[in-house]
Amino acid sequence: MKQSIEYCKGSNMKVIKIDLPEEQEKVEIHLFADEHIGDPNSDIKRLKERINVVANNQNAYCIMNGDIMDNATKTSIGDAYISEFNPMQQLQIAVELFSPIKKKILAITHGNHEARTYRKEGIDLSYMISAQLGLTDRYSQTSALIFLRFGKGKNHGRNGGLAKQIYTIYMLHGGGGGRKEGAKAIRLADMASIIDTDIYIHSHTHLPMIMKQAHYRIDKINNSVSLVDKLFVNTASNLDYGGYGEAQEFKPSSKDTPIIYLNGLKKEMTARL
Repeated sequence: MKQSIEYCKGSNMKVIKIDLPEEQEKVEIHLFADEHIGDPNSDIKRLKERINVVANNQNAYCIMNGDIMDNATKTSIGDAYISEFNPMQQLQIAVELFSPIKKKILAITHGNHEARTYRKEGIDLSYMISAQLGLTDRYSQTSALIFLRFGKGKNHGRNGGLAKQIYTIYMLHGGGGGRKEGAKAIRLADMASIIDTDIYIHSHTHLPMIMKQAHYRIDKINNSVSLVDKLFVNTASNLDYGGYGEAQEFKPSSKDTPIIYLNGLKKEMTARL
């Protein structure tokens, strides 16, 4: 896996360019977010199973999109006194769990739960996880834009030759507190007003969701326009019902989070629960 890193001009958005082998004909992207390690309702057994799926599948890669830790503090909304582990223990558990697949992690972003400590003390827990995994170059405290190249598509290269397929992925944890499904869908769709990419990944709202929209893309260099698909994915949480969510009258949420499937022989992207 080859990579290069830069920042988007005028933004803290990290641009991560990743080259996978042209022999690789398909890629799965597994999404880890809102795992809330430390919350007594976090399903650690399920998290381990999902990590094992990535570890044992040569086509599987993943992203970490914030709130990997619950990080309840004395001044946060959650109850620090019912946490199974303190924040330092949560950090170490996260590192231990994700270490076996660290070479398959495409990008890591910051969540609002990790941000609690950064706002109060200036300590970036997500960066510390990234550092212990040896992946600080793939960490963004805000959002990340991934250029993922792999496979070899027919009639895709210059002069009608063959070239790797390129997929662009924009990811950020997100924020806000809307409860209704429609509000959460709007928040996901609004990502397209930030940047024009193939795939958008949003978390935070704990509602697994997949949307696909068509979009006319203008190519000013070749004076052409083409109709392309955009894939929108919202991740689930890894929490069983109870605790803060139940006390605040939130609905139970499904733990089934989407998996993204990419084709290396032609431009084709899908997602399934």
